[in-house]
Amino acid sequence: MNLDDSPYQGYLYAYPHKTAYRRLDPRPALESVWADEPQDSLFGYVHLPFCEMRCGFCNLFTRSNPPAEQVTAYLAQLRRQAAAVRDSLSPAAAFSRLAIGGGTPTYLTAAELEELFGILDSAFGSGRVPLSVETSPATATPERLAVLAAHGTTRISMGVQSFLDAEARAAGRPQRLTEVHTALQSIRDARLPVLNIDLIYGIDGQTARTWQHSLDEALRWRPEELYLYPLYVRPLTGLGRRAHARADWDSQRLALYRQAVEVLTAAGYVRHSMRQFRRADAPVPDGPDYCCQDDGMVGLGCGARSYTTGLHYSFDYAVAVPGVRAVIDDYLSRPAGDFRFAEFGFPLDGLEQRRRWLLKSLLRADGVDAAAYRDRFGSGHTDDFPQLAELVDRGWLDARRTMLTPAGLEQSDAVGPWLVSGRVREAMGAYVAR
Repeated sequence: MNLDDSPYQGYLYAYPHKTAYRRLDPRPALESVWADEPQDSLFGYVHLPFCEMRCGFCNLFTRSNPPAEQVTAYLAQLRRQAAAVRDSLSPAAAFSRLAIGGGTPTYLTAAELEELFGILDSAFGSGRVPLSVETSPATATPERLAVLAAHGTTRISMGVQSFLDAEARAAGRPQRLTEVHTALQSIRDARLPVLNIDLIYGIDGQTARTWQHSLDEALRWRPEELYLYPLYVRPLTGLGRRAHARADWDSQRLALYRQAVEVLTAAGYVRHSMRQFRRADAPVPDGPDYCCQDDGMVGLGCGARSYTTGLHYSFDYAVAVPGVRAVIDDYLSRPAGDFRFAEFGFPLDGLEQRRRWLLKSLLRADGVDAAAYRDRFGSGHTDDFPQLAELVDRGWLDARRTMLTPAGLEQSDAVGPWLVSGRVREAMGAYVAR
């Protein structure tokens, strides 16, 4: 990867990406995978692969408007998987963070959400810890939100993308502004502690003025968090057929991003990463400490990944509609015993573990804890990754090589891919999209 190619080369939200995973043969038993892992501060994640529509920019593992009987079957299978996975963990395993994503978890009815929370309790325990749930304007109804509130949801995240209907349509997300406002009011009425609003910049026809309008409309709701996403046109998505003049589009996205940083900073928001902005006076969720770099994740559902120190694993991955449906059908057909094994994955050697730790730290505003890195790996991150000097020379990284500068943070989607190892890049490049 060339740092000069584009500021928008890829969103490194996980490392390695699931396109680097391959079928594990023989399949390792989860009991052995987790046997030597610390299990006192885990992240629990549940994936619901259903939405009321497939947005044009979306490359998530999801199916729109599935038959009702498939949703019922999915919840039943999820319960079987939860039991098998829980039996594979230590009886003392404890969770410090939970999340329900997708897809759109609130695609489920209120009654189905109640069933889902019963599955969560059986897998992750009934203790109250910070819990995040994703929703959409069409599904954030008072009945569903009441279920979320009753089960201790501390954060709800809604993808609005734009407060202008024409822009939302241009991004492949047809919605009505009245529906968005109704959903936001319902969320505020439910008194969930943290509201996050997602916005997208770089949409066809978007200007500084219309972007300002969306920022202003979002700020009217005083969300505790805002996530700003540059529009990506990815293969196999609804927008994937569109073409853009790359240089002009890059300049537009970068200008809109800088505009947003200025607006949100003036409004009292603190930038925690390229995408995440948090209101300075927002409540901090209570619960045990959790460090993504050090702690493991236990995923449930056919689109969820799990990770330990030395192995990241999941089921098969797809984006296109036929591939997604095939993976869901495969998941639903599995005997319960299959859920005691890891199917697809990527083993991380010592260097990949170091690289993941570096990436998950460096792309956050608070940067790399050099002492924690040395305690963990017995070496210095500047010695292990001498290429960081190039970021210092560009003014993107501070001289101690621990923290991205403001200029570096806005280049996170170039820095992240640039630091991907050759082994992972080769595996991702060999992945056959489906």
